[in-house]
Amino acid sequence: MLSENIKNLRTSKGLSQQELATQLNIVRQTLSKWENGLSVPDADMLIRLSNTFEVPVSSLLGETISEKETDTIQSLANKLEIINLQLAQRKESRQKILHFSLIVCSVVIIIGFLIMVALESSYLTWASTDMETSILVFFLHSMEWLFIRVAPFLLIGALIGVYITRKRC
Repeated sequence: MLSENIKNLRTSKGLSQQELATQLNIVRQTLSKWENGLSVPDADMLIRLSNTFEVPVSSLLGETISEKETDTIQSLANKLEIINLQLAQRKESRQKILHFSLIVCSVVIIIGFLIMVALESSYLTWASTDMETSILVFFLHSMEWLFIRVAPFLLIGALIGVYITRKRC
């Protein structure tokens, strides 16, 4: 909500990110993070933004107010706390998705190795004089060669990723 409001108000004023960032004495990347919802401005910066856009801080935060209410630092801090909590929850859910995706990747690689061990590369004994069979043999051998050389690194990376992301899940 806040991110969309900042972007909409900036574009309605005809300002680029760089122009608004210069007015606020911040770097453009900070403004970009605000507009993409990756971070939020602090209470003082919200007041500066509201003055720049000539709107109440509560409008920036996405509220529609029927009666005029003064924005105190405490109310701004409470609203920012809620927004920061939402950002933290979004980050935590993304980390859980990454964690379980890495587990699935590890399991798929291990199953691939088990299948290759079970098959014992029986296609290597096929007659490769026949054109159709030789193409299939080449394809299967290429896939096995690539899998054997790349999969261990992917497995190690996935297991390290599972270890790193384990504490949140």
